[in-house]
Parts: sequence; structure tokens; C-alpha cells
Amino acid sequence: MDTMTSLSRAIYETILLAYPEAKDIPDAKGIRGFLEVPPNPEMGDYAFPCFRLSKVLHMGPPMIAKKLTETWEKGEIAAAEAAGGYLNFRLNRVNFAEKTLQAVLEAGSDFGRGDEGKGKTVCLDYSSINIAKRFHIGHLSTTMIGHSLKRIYDFLGYETVGINHLGDWGTQFGKMICAYKLWGDRESVEKGGVDELTRLYVRFHQEAEMNPELEDQGRAWFKKIEDGDEEALSIFKWFKELTLKDTARVYELLGVTFDSYAGESFYNDKMGRVLDELKEKQLLTVSEGASVVDLTDDGMPPCLILKKDGTTLYATRDLAAAIYRQDTYHFDRCLYVVAYQQDLHFRQVFRVLEKMGYAWAKNCVHVAFGMISYEGEALSTRKGNVVILEDLLNQAVEKALSIIQEKSPNLENKEEIARQVGIGAVVYADLSNSRIKDMDFRWDRALNFDGESGPYVQYTHARCCSLLRKAEAAGVVCDELHGEHLQDDEAQALLRLLSRFPDVIRDAADKYEPSMITRAVTDIAQAYNKFYYEHRILDGDAAAVKARVALTRAARDVIARGLYLIGIDAPEKM
Repeated sequence: MDTMTSLSRAIYETILLAYPEAKDIPDAKGIRGFLEVPPNPEMGDYAFPCFRLSKVLHMGPPMIAKKLTETWEKGEIAAAEAAGGYLNFRLNRVNFAEKTLQAVLEAGSDFGRGDEGKGKTVCLDYSSINIAKRFHIGHLSTTMIGHSLKRIYDFLGYETVGINHLGDWGTQFGKMICAYKLWGDRESVEKGGVDELTRLYVRFHQEAEMNPELEDQGRAWFKKIEDGDEEALSIFKWFKELTLKDTARVYELLGVTFDSYAGESFYNDKMGRVLDELKEKQLLTVSEGASVVDLTDDGMPPCLILKKDGTTLYATRDLAAAIYRQDTYHFDRCLYVVAYQQDLHFRQVFRVLEKMGYAWAKNCVHVAFGMISYEGEALSTRKGNVVILEDLLNQAVEKALSIIQEKSPNLENKEEIARQVGIGAVVYADLSNSRIKDMDFRWDRALNFDGESGPYVQYTHARCCSLLRKAEAAGVVCDELHGEHLQDDEAQALLRLLSRFPDVIRDAADKYEPSMITRAVTDIAQAYNKFYYEHRILDGDAAAVKARVALTRAARDVIARGLYLIGIDAPEKM
């Protein structure tokens, strides 16, 4: 049993001893969720806020804290003292070190794994690239936040369904076919791929400025797609295949996979059900010729379902997709990892689902994130100021290789390690801050081996691996944990961070916030390096060496697991 669980259980038992007649006391699991880390380490290692008990005990927090201190008898776990309305705990350092190391080392890469998700399904809609467009840096956040959350939920025992809701429907595809028929040829498109499709699309709009009738031709080709015209569908599917082939290289670099590529076109024959239900439940009204669901009472503009010409919109397809996902996967939660600008859209869609009578609509969540800029400049597809993600990733690998060749010229497998470090630097930069914050990608920060960066955390992992190889060569066997040799402040600070890691994973899942794990592994890396510089790991008393090596192994295991959960490789050499 880890220390936080033991401490929570001891607090629960103490409350029962102090107040045997009390009812509705939170159990040990609930108490664990209330435990806090004091802002100043001098105040203690953990604190229990007694105001959590005020309502059920009908007395002030300071009185409760005083009573619990007098009743506390768990000296082998921690000493307790009252501080206002808080019960502060100073851990028994020897006991804490041994309990934490035992928990981490016995679990290894499974430390923090849970089964709370057993029997539950989470659908995750992320990445959602557009057909016939290059995969640019603006898609990085949705892709990596979704990928990380999928790994987190998998780790907690959930059944997960990763969905790439392709942007593969709309008039633009009719325009693209029109451009291809007028100015393109199969050989050029096969050779140029998505770049050639983009060139044709740009030309269409240039030509349309001088010849507006082209717009009608573009709409006519899209109508052919909708009507199932054989030639139109054949070209449309070909464009789609070219795009997926192009993006497959990027996903492979990032290590990202999906369980479904059902995009907007997949729901073309499923929107009739949505329209029929909305009409049947008398939710559709006509506004200026368009069909809408009135959301005035909810403080929102009407949700547009059909345009004046009867064509469907994003909302119509998202309603059909949500219903299909519930019918198919029976999800307990459905996450939409989409930029914050779409907040109103998803609030409208979720509210319409509720009005349709779907109780599960409350389990649909918009996981919003901020915008990304590059070296201080805002990005704009329309202005042509776009950073192609594949180019960025390849550049990151090249830069990492250059640094590695300079710092470690004799390192084996430099190219593979450069790939891990370069890609890791980009992913870490994206997942290092709260997802809702805007992010400015800068090379000097992303590839800084000495700061808060992916390479820094990866290097710490490699350092741990190097020490463990040396320990193994020296015959060090960690058959005893010897917590008495880990009572120093540096070791204890690291142990506290390791012990909290399982709670960080759950907080990240509850708040849809992978950056919590990024922050945790960075803190662990920094704490380990401080411990490393203050103590000679492999020198001195045999028992002390065993203890420090065991702590090194624990740090390595948790760093590796944390990096995995945010989608970053953990090199063993750097």
C-alpha cells in the first residue's frame, strides 16, 4: 500500500475514533482526494483541510484539527499537528521512502495503472484533418492532446475509441474536382499529391474571380458527389486516398493511430434520421428560409440545421455522428478535442441532443485548446502563412541530430535517437502548458537540453539508465530498500513527487489535461537531477548505494511512463 493510501486510511480511522457518533464521514478514498500539499515545505508534507468535515460535525475547522491531533496515533506513518483549520503531516521519512520505493518498483511501468475504467468506453474525436489539404502545425494540438488522453484512459482501464473525423464533405470538393477537370491531369496529381491539389484549388479561386460561373460548376460537381455520380465519387475517393497517404507519414512520425476514420461524408446517409427526429419532436423552426432549432431560452443563437437550399451543415453532421457513436460504441464519455473557437458550436449541438431527449448528451465534452503561433508569428491558411507539420518534424529531427553529433559524437544509433528527441521536443512544447492557453512554438525553447523541455526530461531518463547499467556492472542488487539512507531533503522531495504520480494521472483524466503529466515528469526530472548532483549514487556505504540505485530505478520507471502517456519516447542513451 502506498503512503498516501495509508495516510488517508489513518486519517479516516482517526476521525472515527475522535467522533464515533458522526455520520456521513467521507471514506478513505474521499479523504485522499482532499489531501493537499502545503505551499511551504516547512509546514509539512501533506495537509488535510478540516473544513471538509465542518458540515457533518457541526463545528469549526480549528476545533476539529485540534481534536484530531490529540487522537492521532499513527507515528509510523506521519506526525500530525494542527495549524488553524488544517491538520498538517510530517511523514516518517524512513517509512515513506521504503513504502514509496516498494510501490513503484513492484509495479514498474504499471505504477499508477488503474481499473476504474473497466467496463466503460470513451470515444475521442481528435486530429480531424481536412481532405486535400496539408497537415499543418495548427493540427498539432488536437492530434497530440487527443492521442495523450487516449493513452491515459487506456492506462486507467477504459475501452477507448480514437476517431479521426475527417473533413471530407462540402462544396470545396466540387470546386476541386472542377479544377482538376479543367487544368489537371492524373500524372501531375499522383506525382504532386496534396500540394498539387492545393495548387489546383488556389487556381480555381483565382479564375473564379474573373469568371464567377465557375462557382456554379463547382457546386454542380459537389451535387454529383451527393447524388452518387460514379465519376465524381471516383475522383473524390482518389483525392481522399492521396491525403491519407500524405498524412500517414506524419502520424507515423508522431506514433499516432486511430480506430476509426469515419469522417463527415460517412454520415451523409445518416442525417435523414436526425431531420426526421427533429421534425417529429417539433424542434425545427423556419428562420429566414433556413431550418433551425431555437435556443433562445438557453442564451444561444439558433442552431442552423438546413440552409435555405436544403443542404446540411456541420451541426447536422455532428448530431448524426454523436447518435451513431452512442448507438455503435455505447460510450460513457465522448470527447471532442477541437479549438476553443468552436465552443458555441458544441454547446449548441449538445443542447440540441438534450432537447431531442438523449440523456447521454451530458456525457459529450468539448475539450478546447488554444491557438498556436510559430516564432512569435500568428499562422493563417488564407494568408499563406502556414507551417507544414511534416516539415517542422523533419527539421526538429535534423536539429536534434546536429546537437547530438556535437555533444555526443561517439553515440550509437544517433539517427534513431535524434528522431526520438526531435519529435519529443515538438510534442513536449505542445503539451507543456495548460491546453486552453495559446502556444508560441520556438526552437530555442523546444530543443533546450538544459531547460524545461522534452530533451531535458529524455536526457534525465537516459542518465538514470546509464547509472543503472553501471550499477548492474558493479554487481549492485537492490534486495533491500534501506530507507534510512534516503532521509535527506533531495531524496524526500523526489519521493514525494513519485508517490503523487498516480493521482496526477487521474487528475489529468478528470480534467482532460495532459499538461499535468508533462509538468509532473518535468518536476521529477528536476528533482532527480538535484538529488544526482548532491549525492554520489554509486559511492559509499553498500546499503546507501542500494537505496540510491533503487531510487534511480523508480525515477526512471515513472519518467518513462509519464513520457509514454504524453506520446514521447524515452531513449536509454543520449
